[in-house]
Amino acid sequence: MPPSRLLVATACLAAAPLASWAQVTVKNDGEWRALFTAGASVATGNSKSTTINLSGEAVKASTSDKLTLNARGLYVDNDDTDAEKRLSAGANYQRDLTPKVFGFGQFDALRDEPANLSSRASVGGGLGYHVIRRDDLTFDLSAGVGYTREKYLTPEVTDDGSTRDRYSNTEVLLAEESTHKFSDTTTFRQKLTYLPDLRNSGQYRATFDTALSVAMTKRLSLTATISHRYDSDPGPGLKRGDTLFITGVSFRID
Repeated sequence: MPPSRLLVATACLAAAPLASWAQVTVKNDGEWRALFTAGASVATGNSKSTTINLSGEAVKASTSDKLTLNARGLYVDNDDTDAEKRLSAGANYQRDLTPKVFGFGQFDALRDEPANLSSRASVGGGLGYHVIRRDDLTFDLSAGVGYTREKYLTPEVTDDGSTRDRYSNTEVLLAEESTHKFSDTTTFRQKLTYLPDLRNSGQYRATFDTALSVAMTKRLSLTATISHRYDSDPGPGLKRGDTLFITGVSFRID
């Protein structure tokens, strides 16, 4: 594994594109609320490296629907390799059809240089079920169908020896998500998503995110996040899984 990719994948990394996965305050009053997070690390001496992460998430919710917008950026530079960047943005709309059943639609865009992705655009939608819906605990299950289109920075070699610079596929969306409020200052959130490829049987992607947030003041919080990304066919020379441990400081606008 190249040194720069090892830097991004190791658990000591202080920032990542999914940093600040702390939970935005959600109130069913139709008002926008936002959460912004920043993290950075700088090393000098025998080795020089800089890691900077910026991210933001905004939510507008009512008693029957919720719109979530997010954007994230990661910059990694060290003295052994060229600087690398990850940029992502997304939107998710959810609307209750009954007190228990909801419909959803989502869009995600990603540029991930360490993973050889010039761009990945995904759209999807489906239905979900509120298994538990309390102020201190929520648990949702959802399922749907999505479409993903990828373009690569460097053409990759396929199993039959040909090369390709882009790939598109339809995939199933299966997910479970929960939020936990342990106290007035401490919250926890986790989400597992499984995306089997309908174009190539046996290939799939999976993501797992967990985040712990501890409030220091009404607006400032410390966050710690573990994110795991798995791709059964990442391309030649790339690892199938990346695990990231992330810390940061969040600023809340309510």
